[in-house]
Amino acid sequence: MIQHWHNKRATVMGLGRFGGGVGVTRWLATGGARVTVTDLKPAERLKASVEEIEGLDVTLRLGGHDERDFHQADLIVASPAVPDDSPFLQTARSAGVPVTTEINLFVERCPARCVGVTGSIGKSTITAMVGHVLRETMSDGRVWVGGNIGRSLLEDLPDITAVDIVVLELSSFQLQHTPAVRWSPHVAVITNITPNHLDRHGTFAAYLAAKLNIVRFQDRGRDVLVIEDADELKHHFGLAVGDLAGVWRYGLDDDTPIARMDCASANDRADRRLRWPDVDLAVPGRHNRQNAAAALTVVNTFGVFPDEAVAALSTFEGLPHRLQRVAVHDGVAYYNDSKSTTPEAAITAMNAIDSPLLVILGGYDKGIDLASAARVAAERTRFAACLGQTGPTLKRAVRAAGGEADVFDDLAAAVAACRRRAQAGDAVLLSPGCASWDMFEDYRARGEAFKRLVGGVGRLNG
Repeated sequence: MIQHWHNKRATVMGLGRFGGGVGVTRWLATGGARVTVTDLKPAERLKASVEEIEGLDVTLRLGGHDERDFHQADLIVASPAVPDDSPFLQTARSAGVPVTTEINLFVERCPARCVGVTGSIGKSTITAMVGHVLRETMSDGRVWVGGNIGRSLLEDLPDITAVDIVVLELSSFQLQHTPAVRWSPHVAVITNITPNHLDRHGTFAAYLAAKLNIVRFQDRGRDVLVIEDADELKHHFGLAVGDLAGVWRYGLDDDTPIARMDCASANDRADRRLRWPDVDLAVPGRHNRQNAAAALTVVNTFGVFPDEAVAALSTFEGLPHRLQRVAVHDGVAYYNDSKSTTPEAAITAMNAIDSPLLVILGGYDKGIDLASAARVAAERTRFAACLGQTGPTLKRAVRAAGGEADVFDDLAAAVAACRRRAQAGDAVLLSPGCASWDMFEDYRARGEAFKRLVGGVGRLNG
């Protein structure tokens, strides 16, 4: 891989509406590379990202790709969203042009210890929790949080040192490419694995294989795996991680976060169990106590004392679009959980709220079975407002399970319908269980639209 960028031709494939390619573009350009940024979206849809690279000597190729930018380059940096079988990437490889990703460029050069967090749900919250606790408790070094959670750390490399800790959220798309640099983090966290992104990976086995890369290159004598103590994970990962030096399995005993180390002998088993009985969280739901168990287990591997960790975690306020209470009108609370893009995430959210519930479900069809989310909606909610490509399927499934549901053309109509049915003491929950791409740019746009709608809910009379 190229180490010095002066006058090298680099093509960044995918700028992204929310700036996914901005960090690597800035890093390459300031390093002297001749950068071309190409994206299928036109400039008007990428305005915010384009503004972030104004003043740099880069060529913009927006609204489509040009093959010349791939076979005449010295390096291609592909967005994780770009499928590996893209014909443009095939053009580059056929021409002998190396293809990499932003995360691979970073981890190849990062001198700090790394925590990597992956899973189907919970990885963003656990990443943020770990970063928050370490920042509150570390006396030496700095803590950096990035990866899929939304921030490139490439430009921070000159300031990152060996005594620092980097916490990275890692998606299956990012992990699909890390074997190219033979990298796994010092502490790997696996929250859970359920079918997701099958439209991209094709099969659950392929999705699972991508996730497994997080431990594939760990140092067996030094590195640590922190994994949810669940039967399905033991089945999927038991053989792969059985010879790691440190495997911590986390979970809950009632509502108390706990963890245990695998392979502890009878003599030292008591020393290999952890328990945090006094955890008080500002974020709701049993699943967030499960997330807390993961975060507490991770920071324990860095020597953070339990009482300090618990005190720090009590000040964690959560992340946008993840069970975020955004309004209360006429005694009805409105929760934005737009980040919920899997059936399991929707089920978790529905079970997290104790109030009588109305839910907004549905969106882009990723080819995932939604029957489980429909059953929980029928059991747990008074009404399900169903949207998007999956709306009709969800409506039929909820009704078949004995629940009340209907399909709506857009989010505004769904919010209005929930408002008409809601009573004081109820909660209205946006937790779609599906991606947003059929109606919105991404989950952020969907969540912001929901916040605007419920902010003016008194005027909705749909």
